[in-house]
Amino acid sequence: MGRSRAWGVGLAVAVHAGASVAASPFPAGLEALNGYASSSTVASANQATSINQFSDVRPTDWAYQALRNLTERYGCVAGLPSGIYAGSKAMTRFEAAALLNACLDRVVDSTDALKRLLKEFERELAILKGRTDSLEARVGELDATQFSTTTKLSGRATFVVGAPTFTGTAVNTAANTVNRRTPNPLTGARVAAVELPNATTFNYDLQLNFDTSFTGTDLLRTNLRGGNFQGSNGSIFGGEPHSLGISELEVAYEQPSGDNNLGVYKLFYQFPLGSGFMATVGPRVGQEDMIALWPSVYPADSILNVMTVNGAPAAYSKNLGSGAGVWWQNTHWSVSSNYVSYNAQDGDPRAGGIGTKASGATGSVQLAYQQAQWGLAAIYTYLQPDTAFVPGTTPFTHSAIDHNANSSTNAAGLSGYWQPWSSGWAPSVSAGWGVNSTSYSKAQPTGSLLTSQSWMVGLQWTDVFSLGNDFGFAVAQPVFATALSGGVVPDDSNYVWEWWYKLQVSNNISVTPALLYISRPLGQSTPVNQTFSELAGLLKTTFSF
Repeated sequence: MGRSRAWGVGLAVAVHAGASVAASPFPAGLEALNGYASSSTVASANQATSINQFSDVRPTDWAYQALRNLTERYGCVAGLPSGIYAGSKAMTRFEAAALLNACLDRVVDSTDALKRLLKEFERELAILKGRTDSLEARVGELDATQFSTTTKLSGRATFVVGAPTFTGTAVNTAANTVNRRTPNPLTGARVAAVELPNATTFNYDLQLNFDTSFTGTDLLRTNLRGGNFQGSNGSIFGGEPHSLGISELEVAYEQPSGDNNLGVYKLFYQFPLGSGFMATVGPRVGQEDMIALWPSVYPADSILNVMTVNGAPAAYSKNLGSGAGVWWQNTHWSVSSNYVSYNAQDGDPRAGGIGTKASGATGSVQLAYQQAQWGLAAIYTYLQPDTAFVPGTTPFTHSAIDHNANSSTNAAGLSGYWQPWSSGWAPSVSAGWGVNSTSYSKAQPTGSLLTSQSWMVGLQWTDVFSLGNDFGFAVAQPVFATALSGGVVPDDSNYVWEWWYKLQVSNNISVTPALLYISRPLGQSTPVNQTFSELAGLLKTTFSF
């Protein structure tokens, strides 16, 4: 017939219209064709399941791949009893039609099985389609209503319940006050007694961060903050306006407009300036936002503000206002420099502005070195008066450094930390020391502040009793006077202690009970030959999102 079996097997060509069928031993017709398909070698015991069963078929044969597909994929090809395929043997039109029919039957069987499966799982497929359509709708809605493709929202809400108790011979229990040293060595005026805010209070602090990146390497931070720690009288944990400001918590805040108001707390932009350099500028930026290395790993959950400023509250003053800074950092070393003006928004040069005597400004330079387990930093800061309340000062040093319009202070600090590779008996250790020199543009009365010091040591254990739970304590001396003008001997020192245990309830909720003790909250202002101390307990709950 002039056509080979391989021609028929390929199924890639049609049956030759001019080929003779007279040589076929079977009659024409559909029944004969079906009979051939069921009785011929196609459906015989010689049915092949692998191309390797044909000894005469080679990978170099032009129809090899076609034959392999028909044999192994559809199982509709058989060989001769001798185990050969005889691909060069002539094939009649009837044989070609029977082979094609057998293969089509296999395809139909597969199709029918698929239809049965689709029918059987019709209900489940309908449910799945509905869920897919719903998901697509929700994704579309999210795309249409999302806040921003570049902005991430995070926040923290903190609840604080606590109360202090005051003891000592200087306490007037009937009037709920404590007397102060009189007269004031700076002004000569008598000083009113200090009201004791010893009621149990329930306060909160709320912070919302909107972090936006335009290039992937920059940061625009908008921080909204509100709380109710201060008010007209305020909580003992709110710092000012009390003279007992050492009790201020790190989370304590209240908008100048009043309690329960939410406003802009920080607003600044941070961006790279070439290899290793980072610049920061903003109308509301903190000194701490422009320092490459914060040289402390204490605490895991902050309590007293004085314990968060690396033992040098004057140098790490956390001054907040309009400012700019730049740092350079490589694998280990970093250098940071920044300027912050607390009163930059005021156009009266007698009351504010940038670079004026009334700016309430700080300028800082830090040199730091860091390894995997430890870090060390030295810092110098120049302080004008009226900076944002220096955290951790006695009332005496506070009045000289922050609130004397004629003063300026040069502050230096040395701080560092070490931490173990993993949790265990060894705690992380954070420590720091600060020394300050205060000078005046006008003559001051005898007994004015000249020099002051501060220090702190904090220990912290991780995964205590349970994974994620931390325990720590710290002891410190806030900024206290060490030398006064006119040879007056200072009596300003005191000690501050805190103990706390952070219970990690979930990934986003922690509960921290804490105990605080301050030996002489009034420092230099404590009445002569009198005692006065403060003990406080609190329960702090933090929600992070």
